[in-house]
Amino acid sequence: MSTHTGYQSGFGNEFATEALPGALPAHQNSPQRAPFGLYAEQLSGTAFTAPRACNRRSWLYRIRPAAMHKPFRQIGNVRIVSRFDEVAVPPNQLRWDPLPMPQVPTDFIDGWVTMAGNGSPARQSGCAIHLYAANRPMEYRYFYNADGELLVVPQQGRLRIATEMGVIDLEPQEIAVIPRGVRFQVSLPDGEARGYICENYGALLRLPDMGPIGSNGLANPRDFLTPVARYEDREGDFELVAKFGGNLWAAEIGHSPLDVVAWHGNYAPYKYDLRHFNTIGSISYDHPDPSIFLVLQAPSDTPGVDTLDFVIFPPRWLAAEDTFRPPWFHRNVASEFMGLIDGQYDAKSTGFRPGGASLHNCMSGHGPDAPTFEKASGIDTSSPQKVDNTMAFMFETRDVIAPTAYALGSQQLQPDYYQCWQGFKKFFDGKQE
Repeated sequence: MSTHTGYQSGFGNEFATEALPGALPAHQNSPQRAPFGLYAEQLSGTAFTAPRACNRRSWLYRIRPAAMHKPFRQIGNVRIVSRFDEVAVPPNQLRWDPLPMPQVPTDFIDGWVTMAGNGSPARQSGCAIHLYAANRPMEYRYFYNADGELLVVPQQGRLRIATEMGVIDLEPQEIAVIPRGVRFQVSLPDGEARGYICENYGALLRLPDMGPIGSNGLANPRDFLTPVARYEDREGDFELVAKFGGNLWAAEIGHSPLDVVAWHGNYAPYKYDLRHFNTIGSISYDHPDPSIFLVLQAPSDTPGVDTLDFVIFPPRWLAAEDTFRPPWFHRNVASEFMGLIDGQYDAKSTGFRPGGASLHNCMSGHGPDAPTFEKASGIDTSSPQKVDNTMAFMFETRDVIAPTAYALGSQQLQPDYYQCWQGFKKFFDGKQE
């Protein structure tokens, strides 16, 4: 096993890294004999003929080919769902308390539960939104997802994600993206962990164009970190679990699949620290649309409309004068699934807890609760206000986000969420102030 760990900086770069000097072939991707008796293997994340600017692939130089394992067999798992047409989607505003930590030994994969989603992995369109809660490392199991890339958002507890292409150490307020097909294993440095996962079935997540914002702001490419090569050379009785076609499958494998000694390319896992986000905001009036908080997007076939947006609400200054500073009341054509990593979300005074979630679907009215509205309507806006000690985020999609039967029947579902909008007073009397 190699112990070298570290990161390379940049988003979508062409990286070249080797855990053993000389393991990368010179000039050729697949020489007749690769160095050190390694096997050359290409991992393609986009169509071969995708335009050069969008093409994603990497060459891996590994101890054994990825094809070397026993046949897969389907394994039962009722908590992970990839169909979202089995229950009617209510137009109600929905909110959940945090997922409790498991009471029995549960690893990262067994700790998943699907809350909502849309589209289909077979059509490579849409997404699934999961929560995870785990208290056991994946000691003899490895996993890959053929259905989509995974955006992992820890809320409590660190994750150590050992992938074919290197190790990612992840803590709350950081995110990681594990590309479709990349094999990995998760351990828990703090003994237990909880968080969110968005499984993106569609086009790969990318940095947004910034238009009138210009060349600086939002997430800077250099703050995205990709691991350097690190390999495991060990044999034993291991299990390789795959998510394919919406189902889980398991195969026996007699060696660690994390045996890539060197690799080069632009298709690789990466992480990003949300605290590095350069927030843009209004300095005159009105609360801007949440698109100014966009970190990553998965574009669709319609320009300007994404199948998935990942938006954050980090600490920031509010300086707009004589205006309503929190998010206003709104109804959107887009659907929004929100999570809270830390602190308090500025549009909700109570009830939205770290580790919890909310869902506001297409054209469902939502916005600040009554206490937040009353406070913001009377605050002195001649001085700036710091929104601090918080980190919320949103998965936003163009398609309706359908909650699963589990989510609608969960004990964590708050039946009285609607009450936060019932205390608004009528001030209208037909007279101009």
